[in-house]
Amino acid sequence: MLAIVGQSGAGKSTLLHILGVLDTASAGDVYFGKLDLGTLSEEAAAEFRGRELGFVWQFHYLLPEFTALENVALPLFMRSTGRREAERAALHWLQEVGLADRASHRSGELSGGEQQRVALARALVTRPKILMADEPTGDLDNQTADAVFELVAKLHRDYRLTSLIVTHNHAFARRCDRVLHLERGRVVEVSPQSLSA
Repeated sequence: MLAIVGQSGAGKSTLLHILGVLDTASAGDVYFGKLDLGTLSEEAAAEFRGRELGFVWQFHYLLPEFTALENVALPLFMRSTGRREAERAALHWLQEVGLADRASHRSGELSGGEQQRVALARALVTRPKILMADEPTGDLDNQTADAVFELVAKLHRDYRLTSLIVTHNHAFARRCDRVLHLERGRVVEVSPQSLSA
């Protein structure tokens, strides 16, 4: 579990977007294993993201007309997975985030923390190798944010994920295995314990 920290405007989200093949770097190369991500066509990049990466953003981006179950199943529907199989997988992930009993609720009927947990389930329903989270707790109160972070950490361990988490919250970053500090276009690895609370 890797935290990326730095001042506002330092480029944390931009770095995550480049690593997630959502943006292209102006210079340099990004590799996933031996695959040069900069050589991928838009279609190949989309296929790569759908296969290898799961994204969670500060804002959940749930579709309001869909239920929690349908929102989680959406990435599988986009892969042409059968409805029954997609909904079974979505229900599994809603159970993993503690929301199986809210599967039939629309996003507007869920609290902010519940919405973010649905977004986390949606990010993981395709079984990605890497979870990329951009300020996943930034829009939540402290208690709810702590619960969401604990859930991310649990799923990270249980499913042996690689997790990249952009956060301004040093208390959360201190609980990660590694921390990268981004400042003036440079990345420096720092000890998690060196971060102020």
